Amino acid sequence: MSLTLSSADAIVDKALQTGREKGFQPLTVVVLDAGGQIKVLKREDNASLLRPEIAIGKAWGALGLGFGGRELARRAAKMPAFMNAASDLAGGKMVPVPGGVLIRDKDGMIVGAVGVTGDLSENDELCAVAGIESVGLVADTGGE
Repeated sequence: MSLTLSSADAIVDKALQTGREKGFQPLTVVVLDAGGQIKVLKREDNASLLRPEIAIGKAWGALGLGFGGRELARRAAKMPAFMNAASDLAGGKMVPVPGGVLIRDKDGMIVGAVGVTGDLSENDELCAVAGIESVGLVADTGGE
């Protein structure tokens, strides 16, 4: 199954809606397809300048190494030299923190990733999960 533009747009809209309902800071949300290309990116009014790059980095890091942001954060803490090297190889695109969530289909295949930024990383992740689950796909945060 591939990730459609319609599904990607719905994921972003639900993530933003969740953030607004919970009173989070202005969010930026991106959905990347399995090849790492942007399907949809939306930046709320008053979101700070680097938020699109951070959102992309969260999603791209998860997609690039095949782990949700929580697992990337654990690995960065345990193996900083490896994560620094991986980030260098990725052209600095990796942001290994919660808020980067893999999108899996019902068979477990990775079909894309979501990156959310703007509030606390745990809150960003909550919004990403809400978006992914709203379209019937499976969110993989890298959590235990």
